[in-house]
Amino acid sequence: MAVLTDPISDFLTRFKNASRARKDEFTAPYSKIKAEIARILQEEGYVWSYEVDTSGKFPEIKVKTKFVDKTPALTDIKRVSKPGLRQYVGSNEVPRVLNGLGISILSTSRGIMTGHQAKKAKVGGELLAQVW
Repeated sequence: MAVLTDPISDFLTRFKNASRARKDEFTAPYSKIKAEIARILQEEGYVWSYEVDTSGKFPEIKVKTKFVDKTPALTDIKRVSKPGLRQYVGSNEVPRVLNGLGISILSTSRGIMTGHQAKKAKVGGELLAQVW
């Protein structure tokens, strides 16, 4: 297995590839931040459910992708802040994705949240990804 320099990007790429290949579910190595991203994606309606599988040697997160009339709920997902170039935004600088049709995912001092929740709580943070 290869060493990953950006595990969040790997998780998002697995999600995008599974949706485009019309796979019902996919697995990825577990971490707390990936579980929080999966929770947000579930709350926003991009995935059906997720669960943490600890039966193996290393824990994994299993995500069930969502399809509406055989088309994926996810159109695209983009990693914004990368390990080589972090992107930070203030509470009033959180970008709107497709005029409000998509979501931004931020890592704030109060945890991982959507851009809308961050604006409401008046907190900024690292802009992790944009989903539409």
